[in-house]
Amino acid sequence: MNLSIISYSILSFVILFLFSKFSYKLNLTDKKSERKIHYKPTAFTGGITISFILLIKLLIFEVHDKNLNLILSTAFLISIVGLVDDRYKINPSSKLSLQILPIFYLVVFENFILQNLGNYNYFTLDLGTFAIPFTLICSLFLINSFNYFDGMDGTLGFSSISVLFILYFLVPDQRIQIFLITLYIPVAIFLFFNFSIFKLPKLFLGDCGSLLLGFIISFFLIYLANRSLVHPILLAWSIVIFVYEFLSINIIRIKNKKDPFEAGLDHLHHVLFSYSKSIFLTNSFIFFINIILFTIGYLSFLFIGPLSSFILFIFFFIIFLITRNKYSKNKINIKTI
Repeated sequence: MNLSIISYSILSFVILFLFSKFSYKLNLTDKKSERKIHYKPTAFTGGITISFILLIKLLIFEVHDKNLNLILSTAFLISIVGLVDDRYKINPSSKLSLQILPIFYLVVFENFILQNLGNYNYFTLDLGTFAIPFTLICSLFLINSFNYFDGMDGTLGFSSISVLFILYFLVPDQRIQIFLITLYIPVAIFLFFNFSIFKLPKLFLGDCGSLLLGFIISFFLIYLANRSLVHPILLAWSIVIFVYEFLSINIIRIKNKKDPFEAGLDHLHHVLFSYSKSIFLTNSFIFFINIILFTIGYLSFLFIGPLSSFILFIFFFIIFLITRNKYSKNKINIKTI
């Protein structure tokens, strides 16, 4: 297995390197604009490259679980939606419509349905007949919440890695842990290209990458919940920063009578960067706040119980929302770097 991991890592690096070179030759680049903080055209094909690597992973690693393999193979379809958006900038309604197709397929035809939100000693939050629409809505929202963190070098990559670390810690099954490692490797290697370390060709994840990672993690959480491998409230804590940011920014935009689907500079990483002036500090804060909040939720679950953890999840969201509203700005002037 160690040899397979090493071979897979080398292969991931080679594929990322080749795809980046071809991307610049084919002019598949993201241009500088008012919202962008990069100073020159940068290849946006990091996401589709990772998607391709994960397809190859299906041939190298035998997980022996058709549901996990199905998540990865279907994720390739949603990465294509993101790639089309990166290339042609389709409108939000069209992009959402295209996203629904692979989501609907897994939920309705492959039975990736969240049946309940867990047992809380005194009661169980069964979804009943609302299970399918709830799963469709939540998965669509969570997938797009990952896109909210894709606006600065490393932010989405490090945030996603924090989730993978947490899930690795939570999952008791070694085979599933290996699955998580195979997700971690291409994302970690991508960061070397994202920051152009050792003068590697610079790559962005693009919408393709954010939709891909959001899709895989969303349905992986459903997979874990349905098999009772991890309590749903702990799964919610693993993605706490994504949930809090998605809900709070849309509540704030609606309160300020702004279009929730309109691109802007009011995302968490933009706000933090406006104060820190440091990509490293911004990414570190987001990474560790997800880890710290999960730790609080996990300890409350372990020593007090699932209900207390559930209540804390809501309580900290209210605190997060109040804080976000206080420090949010309608427009943040970011110095081009």
